[in-house]
Amino acid sequence: MIKNMDEIIKFAKMRGPKTIAVAVAEDLEVLTAVRDAKNLGIAEAIFIGDTEKIKKIAKENDIDLSTFEMIDEKDIVKASLKAVELVSTGKAHIVMKGLVDTAVILKAVLHPEIGLRTGNVLSHTAVFQVPSYDRLIFVTDAAMNIAPDVMVKKQIIENAVEVAHALDIKEPKVAVICAKEKVNPKMQATVDAKELEEMNKNGKIKGALVGGPFALDNAVSIKAAEHKGIHHPVAGHADILLVPNIEAGNVLYKSMVFFSDTKNAGVIVGAKAPVVLTSRADSNETKLNSIALAVLMAAKNGD
Repeated sequence: MIKNMDEIIKFAKMRGPKTIAVAVAEDLEVLTAVRDAKNLGIAEAIFIGDTEKIKKIAKENDIDLSTFEMIDEKDIVKASLKAVELVSTGKAHIVMKGLVDTAVILKAVLHPEIGLRTGNVLSHTAVFQVPSYDRLIFVTDAAMNIAPDVMVKKQIIENAVEVAHALDIKEPKVAVICAKEKVNPKMQATVDAKELEEMNKNGKIKGALVGGPFALDNAVSIKAAEHKGIHHPVAGHADILLVPNIEAGNVLYKSMVFFSDTKNAGVIVGAKAPVVLTSRADSNETKLNSIALAVLMAAKNGD
């Protein structure tokens, strides 16, 4: 069971390296993160984009490109499609977003002919190392699905469970987060939570223990759960926090990043291969952690 970011890096070294196809790679932060991943033995990379710009950025910032393969493609849509094609044909294992809008790279990932469709929902799973906890905390979905219904939430859980399994967490505990811990017919999220718990009991969600509804406090704090008389095995012990909608997830994610001393990583799941979509606001450490997380996902998939 992997418990912190250092262990994610450690096991990525053991299970890698994997090859990343970087779409529109003329981006200093991405080039730096991939360079660092290569130096650690975690990943190789193929850079697709405007090679003149890539080389210029690398030269100005002392990044050695001599051991990386590059493909010159100045059109960002074609560069994104090429990155996805490299993965779909087995020449790379991970897609990574460079200097291109998220919508463009995701459209390439979902391309009907060369894309990485599985028929499943795509969702974002974030992994946090919180200093006061003895385990990693997963938050989903803070980036992709705006207002998921109960069946989409089921797939979001399944995607997050895949990430947890890649980190050797055999039966992650999933807390379905709501504004309160009791079912209220006027609060759809609480109704969905109870339905998801029943799906898990009936074997429709496998590989995890699902409980809900939970408020955030009694999902992650044993003391808070005991104070409210909640005795569910997930209460106070949650690994995965399923949020009710993108607003709740986005606020929780950014609160953890900016208000607390956490380390984090993130990956898009639900395609045939992991997709790394880091933002410019992410630190270099987060980008590197996200690459390492994607390497563990690719290793789990047998790539």
